[in-house]
Amino acid sequence: MYNRERIYLSSPHMSGYEQQYINDAFEKNWIAPLGENVDQFEAEVMKYVGSQGALALSSGTAAIHLALLLLGVERDDIVFCSSLTFIASANPILYQGATPVLIDSEPESWNMSPIALEKAFKEYSAKGKLPKAVVVVNLYGQSADYDEIKKLCDYYEVPIVEDAAESLGATYKGAKSGTIGKFGVFSFNGNKIITTSGGGMLVSNDIQALEKARFYATQARDKAIHYQHSQMGFNYRLSNVLAGIGRGQLRVLDERKTKKREIFSLYQEHLANIEGIEFMPEAPYGETTRWLTTMIMDPQKIKVSPMDMVGYLNKFNIESRPVWKPLHLQPLFQDIKYYTHNEDISAGLFQNGLCLPSDTKMDMETQMYVIEKIKEKIIIL
Repeated sequence: MYNRERIYLSSPHMSGYEQQYINDAFEKNWIAPLGENVDQFEAEVMKYVGSQGALALSSGTAAIHLALLLLGVERDDIVFCSSLTFIASANPILYQGATPVLIDSEPESWNMSPIALEKAFKEYSAKGKLPKAVVVVNLYGQSADYDEIKKLCDYYEVPIVEDAAESLGATYKGAKSGTIGKFGVFSFNGNKIITTSGGGMLVSNDIQALEKARFYATQARDKAIHYQHSQMGFNYRLSNVLAGIGRGQLRVLDERKTKKREIFSLYQEHLANIEGIEFMPEAPYGETTRWLTTMIMDPQKIKVSPMDMVGYLNKFNIESRPVWKPLHLQPLFQDIKYYTHNEDISAGLFQNGLCLPSDTKMDMETQMYVIEKIKEKIIIL
């Protein structure tokens, strides 16, 4: 009945520049996890974000894992981590045999709550077991409130791993997202603002640490003519072909950011006047990319849940999704310690939050179709 093509949340959007870099890799027969495209992609990301070093990797998850390894996270250590995020933010903590402690969001930015973080620091400091790191997630394209978070982390002398997987191109008080913590992490998964199909990047101003990460990421191969290994390593380097895609994508990053923000503005224009609908706020300290447009439907005013809306839109071949299910509500982490803001903000955002199609290939006519279908389903109490 509904023959319209699938309308996606956020699908890959090629610029046309990618092919020249891919062709270069083929012409030079350099189809390997190293090469000129990899080197140049690292240099171009460094220049864009303003970091002193960058390491291209197979995924953002790999970048988080290496950051934790560099910070000395080991079995039975504690790592604080945002709860309202995709599980890839926390899984590398488990890789190291460490224990995550989950931190709630604040309503102003939906990112890590400094109030909840302070509670966790005070309690674990009293136990004499401070975390080895704090993984702070920049949610849906917006930076967390790093002045407050960094003040706490500096006081307790605990480094920040900035999970900027969703926020490449965002800013915090003039600084580019990913450059505020000890290590910054980007993802180039297929749904991100730019993509390499699959891939990630670890950035830092600590060049020596990044060289150590480079060593770990290439199977920890010792300097020898033969293959010799004294430490455990990983196969985490990015392909030269995929890095070529990334170089072409990076050239249009600012265009993609502009388009994402235009998509948000159109949703806001047509839906924000409906009583019971609120959109993820833009914090005053920086500019969000609006990677995904997300909204809250107040159950006291609207008789439709996010899951109801997801099912309804899917009938019309429109992809939507609830806000991330917080990690403290995931079966894997059911016994993990969790610190709330004042009330459980993350759980409320999941219960009432919805991610809307934010695909940069979506034209205005298509987006207006989505908006009309949302209006059709909403029932005001």
